[in-house]
Amino acid sequence: MNIKSRFSLVLFLFTIAYSYGQKVVLTSPNQKITVALFDSQNTNSGNWYLQVNYGNNDKHDEIIPKIDLGIVRNDQTFSKDLKLKKIGKSVLIKEQYKALHGKKSECSNTANEVVLHFENESKSLLNVILRVYNDGIAFRYEFPEKKGTYTISDELTAYSIPESAERWLEKFDLSNEGLYNNMNNGDVQQDWCYPALFKAKNSPCWYLIHEADLDRNYAASKLTNTQNKDEYKVTLPGIEEGVGEPFAKITLPWKSPWRVVIVGELGDIVKSTLVDDVSKPSVLNNTDWIQPGVASWNYWSNNHGTKDYKTVTQFADLAAAMNWPYTLLDWEWDQMENGGNLEDAIKYIHSKGIKPLMWYNSGKFKWITSTPVDRMLTHENRVKEFEKLNKLGVYGIKVDFFLSEKQEIINYYLDILEDAAKYKIMVYFHGCLVPRGWQRTYPHLMTYEAVRGAEWYNNGPELTATAAEHNNILAFTRNVVGSMDYTPVTFTNSQFPHITSYGHELALSVVFESGIQHMADRPEGYYELPDAAKTFLKNVPASWDDTILVDGYPGKYTIIARRKGADWFIGGINSGRKEKIQNLKFDFLPDGQTFKLTLITDGNHDKAFNPQYLLVNKTSSVDVKMLNQGGFAAMLVVNK
Repeated sequence: MNIKSRFSLVLFLFTIAYSYGQKVVLTSPNQKITVALFDSQNTNSGNWYLQVNYGNNDKHDEIIPKIDLGIVRNDQTFSKDLKLKKIGKSVLIKEQYKALHGKKSECSNTANEVVLHFENESKSLLNVILRVYNDGIAFRYEFPEKKGTYTISDELTAYSIPESAERWLEKFDLSNEGLYNNMNNGDVQQDWCYPALFKAKNSPCWYLIHEADLDRNYAASKLTNTQNKDEYKVTLPGIEEGVGEPFAKITLPWKSPWRVVIVGELGDIVKSTLVDDVSKPSVLNNTDWIQPGVASWNYWSNNHGTKDYKTVTQFADLAAAMNWPYTLLDWEWDQMENGGNLEDAIKYIHSKGIKPLMWYNSGKFKWITSTPVDRMLTHENRVKEFEKLNKLGVYGIKVDFFLSEKQEIINYYLDILEDAAKYKIMVYFHGCLVPRGWQRTYPHLMTYEAVRGAEWYNNGPELTATAAEHNNILAFTRNVVGSMDYTPVTFTNSQFPHITSYGHELALSVVFESGIQHMADRPEGYYELPDAAKTFLKNVPASWDDTILVDGYPGKYTIIARRKGADWFIGGINSGRKEKIQNLKFDFLPDGQTFKLTLITDGNHDKAFNPQYLLVNKTSSVDVKMLNQGGFAAMLVVNK
């Protein structure tokens, strides 16, 4: 059961300050992060903004000099001439909760919080709820009045980013499947996807901007620096962007999604669960039926594979041979032939001890005719289909092609999740938005796409040349904020080849986290592996108890260690244009224990492995060679 308590903070955590325009300072529990509230006019009324500082003891660097506050309702604006009426009592938010899948199983929602009470010229009320965590900040808007129905026509939140900050940003697209661009300034002005990563100059501090706890009361937003190159404004969907009305309808009282900035050293960014921490607790009581795991998947190697009964059975055999619990029947399962139909295939899958998962078209776009098309569109359709899936023994659904982030589609996502929960059906979304914390609220939501994954080897030659660098950015950006269905670990080729090494591909099973991890290669791609690599893939989990960044830098190299029970798994990947020798330390291991290490590194060429077997402990280290675009994987089991 979740435990939530609030305590008064000691006085120094919340003070009236005396510098120009500064009204409030709120500090993180560990005192590394401070957020100050400023009034641009240095009165008690005007335009307000937040400033974020990071450091230790008495030295704090200014990281984000200005976060403008404000929101526009159809009847009035809450920005200029806002009067600070009251500063609420500071409290400590402290809540422990368990995650069924993700990067960490034992999570903590712990922050210092204060509510800032404003009113505008019309005496209408606006609250800003501000929290400061050990790994970041979060704030949201609240209209506390008890009645009224309005629309939100604009949000004025804007992050002023110093020109000197290095940044990794992805151009906005409704698929959220682009490449991240590494830039040293804001000269490129356009719409950007979440999350956005920045590195402060001359500081160990990094920060990742995102949003969380999006619900039926709003649309998903993006970042835009078109008006000012150094100011990234929170922007709601444009009229032409996908289906639905452009403005979010709200009923008072109302709260916006959290505006989240994960702050800290690079390892703090990678391990953060802040997006989930601030989101609503699970709405489910019984969760025994929610089981993360690895799945075989036939689409990557054969885009129409599910139409063929024999192909489906081959991938069921693969899952059984690899000890993976699931296999996915992708699109066109309703057209299955060549020896059997859907019912025959599911019967075969069950006979192998494997659990089937099935694909569905969202049905929201008439020009996307991939079948089955309309079985998720209405509550009545979903209930009928979920009853059928329960009878067939299907455990989860993949719903594809959302391609809109307006309020209507947010409601559609949540309708699917709520109906699926009643029938104990796990869900994952493709062609979708980036995670917004729903995996905490709806823990049967196993993963999202919203990434340029291995599927893009089907779409053109771009990923071939960019994959190594791209993969080394995702662990610091997209995968930080929620599970990511990249569909990794391919050794053979699809329509376009990969030039990442076999060691790199094996490592992706650990580097990338997904509640259901779809292994994308064809059966022979796994059957023909040497024993060490095959054994590794038979044992690698899809959910974790802890996650640590061992070493890395976005776009260059990534080494991540993840724990399941007492065992540890490590994935390391290289990009660059040359080999890298990584001194791998094991100082994250517990004191006094020895582990059996299976280390699988790149061999003499990109399709070769070099397995090693060693005993290691907390003080051990080993040099690991990674080829250009190479990598390695490791498994550590307690030596009993």
